[in-house]
Amino acid sequence: MLDAVDAALMRALQGDGRATYQALADGVGLSRTAVRARVRRLVALGAIRIVGVLHAGVMGREVFAHVSFTVSGPVGPLLGELAEREAVTFAAQTAGRFPAVAQVRVRDDQALAEEVAAMRVLPGVGGAEVFRAGGVVKDADSGVRELRDITIDPLDWRLVRHLQQDGRASYAELARRVGLSQAAARSRVVRLIEAGVVHVTALVEPTVVGADERLGFGVRCRGDASVLAARLAAVPGVSFLAAGFGRYDLVGTAAAADRAALVEAVEAIRACPDVGRLETWEHLRVAKERLRGDGGAAPAAVPRARKGVAA
Repeated sequence: MLDAVDAALMRALQGDGRATYQALADGVGLSRTAVRARVRRLVALGAIRIVGVLHAGVMGREVFAHVSFTVSGPVGPLLGELAEREAVTFAAQTAGRFPAVAQVRVRDDQALAEEVAAMRVLPGVGGAEVFRAGGVVKDADSGVRELRDITIDPLDWRLVRHLQQDGRASYAELARRVGLSQAAARSRVVRLIEAGVVHVTALVEPTVVGADERLGFGVRCRGDASVLAARLAAVPGVSFLAAGFGRYDLVGTAAAADRAALVEAVEAIRACPDVGRLETWEHLRVAKERLRGDGGAAPAAVPRARKGVAA
């Protein structure tokens, strides 16, 4: 059974998956030994996975969009098609006005236009309405960070790949795997994290921790969308939020331990003064889910990370 200390540790590890056991212990008021045992138990139970999440901007996938579909006939065939598309990071059948939604990551607006055009002619699609994000305000899984200007070489990529598998791998283990000294491996990893290339975080398994109620929502604002976004990001239960333009001004995800808590989160969103219209949809069946900030496999050519790109 997970308790309040476990919840506090999970939140801390979402912010910094490589935080030392001593730093975690100081945060929850337990001994280093006790905290290490709790973290290892959380991992063994499957409550969390601590992994490195690659910044999408590194891979040239800087544009994020949410697409809502009208569908003629069964939704299953469309979900299968969407799941096969490389640009699609999330696809689900939903209960709401639109029977299917997808999220995509592409390099620029031209690529987004081409992707949407291709999805509009998929079997069963009656229409597709697009929300194009201008920036991610909150992301409990991938974090929100600026990508600084650095060059990434093959050794960096190898370290990133190992962090994607085990975000808390020791510097000694990482050094052994890539053939560097421990000091050199540590220096490279710190540089990659500080530049925003990779974010090491704890991915929480909702069904294990008893927080398996989730829904998506879209908001039309009465006033300044950026002001409202800051307010909504602070609402308990809002796990993802992006601001942009198109069908909505803001798109987000709310998650809670049970239906009653989810209702409270939705009511808190509605209570914000500048919410003009709130539309919600429940994810009935998820066909594909990939981390929003995960750029996927390393490119054939080693890129130079671009400065100032938001996650």
